[in-house]
Amino acid sequence: MYRETQRFVASADVSTAFKNQPQRYVPRGIAPRRLDHLNLLARDVTPTRRFFHEQLGLRLTEQIIFDDGCEMGAWLAATNKSYDLAITKDRSGATGRLHHLTYAMDSREDVLRAADILRDADVPIETGPHKHTIGQTFFLYCYEPGGNRFEIGSGGYLILDPDWKPVVWTQAERAQGQAWGVQTVSTFHTHGTPPVEPT
Repeated sequence: MYRETQRFVASADVSTAFKNQPQRYVPRGIAPRRLDHLNLLARDVTPTRRFFHEQLGLRLTEQIIFDDGCEMGAWLAATNKSYDLAITKDRSGATGRLHHLTYAMDSREDVLRAADILRDADVPIETGPHKHTIGQTFFLYCYEPGGNRFEIGSGGYLILDPDWKPVVWTQAERAQGQAWGVQTVSTFHTHGTPPVEPT
């Protein structure tokens, strides 16, 4: 949350003729379009989800509910995107950790180009590119030098239905892995920042 901001004013070398754009397109590195979403880890997903859903007014779009009734993940939206915030269970039992931050690309091809750029720069790629079942985004995950996980993604769906009902995924459905049957890598369920001290 913030109280005030100073508006960006493009310098002459990056100004654009399009008044509805902040500056001209100057590709550099992977050249993401914008920040897309944040995934937070929670010791207990349900009260964390309720805070964002009931107190801050985000809309619940998808959930994972295991056979024992435990809510393992929740996806919430402040916009018409499939989600802007994901909250997933921190299996370490810690609190206040980051799972990942996501940069949005314009296309799947941009995600593939990003994979090549990251590989050439020796940036560790954790998994992908492939497609999520939840949210339907094409993605890859990598790590920056400080150990934080970043997702590079494109696509997904928009929710234009005012009567949208949350999609609930079962334990068996999630055990099938990602959209094309690719299993989720084990580090996806254990890595978060800050790291948890070994006990």
